[in-house]
Amino acid sequence: MSLPQLTLSLQFSQLSDAAAHRAALPRHQVARWLRHALDADGEFTVRIVDAEEGRALNRDYRHKDYATNVLTFDYAQTPVVMADLVLCAPVVAREAAEQGKTLQQHYAHLLVHGALHAQGWDHETSQAEAEDMEAREIEILAGLGLPNPY
Repeated sequence: MSLPQLTLSLQFSQLSDAAAHRAALPRHQVARWLRHALDADGEFTVRIVDAEEGRALNRDYRHKDYATNVLTFDYAQTPVVMADLVLCAPVVAREAAEQGKTLQQHYAHLLVHGALHAQGWDHETSQAEAEDMEAREIEILAGLGLPNPY
């Protein structure tokens, strides 16, 4: 079975430690992670932001006044999955350290997580849906040779 096609824009805002985040996110890897999470062709913009931009977006769009690890802005699911994924670099780095993961492993998990959200998966509606989404993430990451993120 062939993987879906992907059009990808990978953007980095002004980060104090941009080199570490760029190193963890080579374009070919980001594309590979997303393609494995997609059930249809996709068009994604992935933007890596600082805490200020992450907080402003979360506040303005979700009415939560803090920077979160990943925000998914989904625009279409068919015939092409179209979404923006915004990842907050300092939050991702802190969580990776707290969870004993590499920065790259945590980015892979969050990109898969965001891609699933873009396709309609949800973990906030019910415990059953949360468990289904976690199981799908684990399956995708295992297929990529990555450990269980939970």
